[in-house]
Amino acid sequence: MIFRDRREAGRDLARALREAGESDGIVLGLPRGGVPVAFEVARELSLPLDIFVVRKLGVPGEPELAMGAVSSGGLIYINEVVVRAFRIRPADIDAVVARESSEVERRDLAYRAGRTALPLADQTVIVVDDGLATGSTMMAAVRALRSRARRIVVAVPVAPPATCEEIRREAVTVVCLSTPELFHAVGEFYREFNATSDAEVTLLLGQARGRYPSRA
Repeated sequence: MIFRDRREAGRDLARALREAGESDGIVLGLPRGGVPVAFEVARELSLPLDIFVVRKLGVPGEPELAMGAVSSGGLIYINEVVVRAFRIRPADIDAVVARESSEVERRDLAYRAGRTALPLADQTVIVVDDGLATGSTMMAAVRALRSRARRIVVAVPVAPPATCEEIRREAVTVVCLSTPELFHAVGEFYREFNATSDAEVTLLLGQARGRYPSRA
């Protein structure tokens, strides 16, 4: 399955969520690339949209390869398999965590532009990204949200089967449109996969807040 762009993927994902009976709650987009997908999900299902900032912890020297992630609220997820495979020293992990934690705080403030976070207590949250590879960022989000939300649904257009199973083992519902066995990168399943800018994230969040206010 190849998507034209993130917006089309979001509309397709919204239909799948509705068919699965998952059409109520609060939609949380993972910035940056997950927000255009989440925006369409929220619009199609007429649900409130917010963000949940998660940053990948890149392997030193191989920044595109995730060894874990850090999320809003300071929760850290470390993929011990990757850490052992690359023999990453604790001091190097600490340095990456410190850098990315600062970036999480910066983005959280910038994207909200003064708007407060939507209350998640006793809510179903639908956590959306544009796709999963290792699943580290989504895993960090799920574990951070577990104590805040009543129920978690992970919704993505594409992910490897093993990654979906790992997320399901966290006792969450997973809705994924495509689970190809041959998987190298999320971008190969989109015809248009340009980088999402900070400005676009802020704009989409502001538009959604104006159109679909919180039901709380």
